[in-house]
Amino acid sequence: MPIPPITLISSLHFSGHETFPLRQLWLRKAFDAISSSSVGAPKSVFADENAIVRFGVGKNMVTAIKHWSLAAEFMEEDEQRGYRPTALATEIFRESGLDPFCEHPSTAWLVHWKLAGIGSRSTTWLWLFNCVVEQSFNKEGIVQALKHYCADRSYKVSNSTLVRDVDVCIASYAPRAVARGSREDAAEPLLGELSLIQPQMASRGSFVFRRGPKRTLTPALFAYVLIDFWNRKTDSTAVLSFEKIAYDYGSPGRVFKLDENSVGEFAVDIENTTHGALRWSDSSGIRQIHKTDRFLDSELSNRLLREAYE
Repeated sequence: MPIPPITLISSLHFSGHETFPLRQLWLRKAFDAISSSSVGAPKSVFADENAIVRFGVGKNMVTAIKHWSLAAEFMEEDEQRGYRPTALATEIFRESGLDPFCEHPSTAWLVHWKLAGIGSRSTTWLWLFNCVVEQSFNKEGIVQALKHYCADRSYKVSNSTLVRDVDVCIASYAPRAVARGSREDAAEPLLGELSLIQPQMASRGSFVFRRGPKRTLTPALFAYVLIDFWNRKTDSTAVLSFEKIAYDYGSPGRVFKLDENSVGEFAVDIENTTHGALRWSDSSGIRQIHKTDRFLDSELSNRLLREAYE
């Protein structure tokens, strides 16, 4: 497997989820618990004696809810003020928000983007969707690749921790393939609906990526994450090549497992999708997306986010 650039993985994180994949309403539960105060909720909200009643789950799951809310960037932590919902979480979960009950596919795609495209607290997700270029993979291979990568960076992590993290990552997308017997283990996680990974029936412990068009991924959401990718990677440039959009580390094409035709369809329609802020060009075989003067509109990303839920 190729070694990713240092800018892709700035920090390593392999725990916090208590072996529970993210469930559908967990992000909403966290939002409800921390959004009552404008100055933030105390850190005890996830740890006091009322936490189990507050969230309606066991103690370990409360810890998992906190982890996933931070990892998905739906919650931010302040050393002094505790926890606060991010602007994205507020836009989605507030009263009359875009998706109060986490039912719209765009929410799952956004969470996947945060975990696998940015990955500040989800290194395995970032690695799996960016550094595994083969169509198929097996759990042991991913564990060993991460183990070698951590060793090269002098980062100490146990083999059992890596195994658990890889299991949870795969179970987030293909839950029934790695369920350990209980009904809770087999419960459908939020990301399962994306159908990005499926087991290889002929080989136990092996899986394949489902590359190609994604029916529930809207043009507006693709444009939203494209702008996020652009700002994170090459903020100062006015042009982004098709190859970077489709194949670069952390790109929408790679993270969403889109084929070239699917990326092309989104790109060709980008001017209409972004209301003229971005423009597609294909001249002499050079395929690019350009920023226009309208890209200065500070409301563009918010508008695209709202349109992704229409």
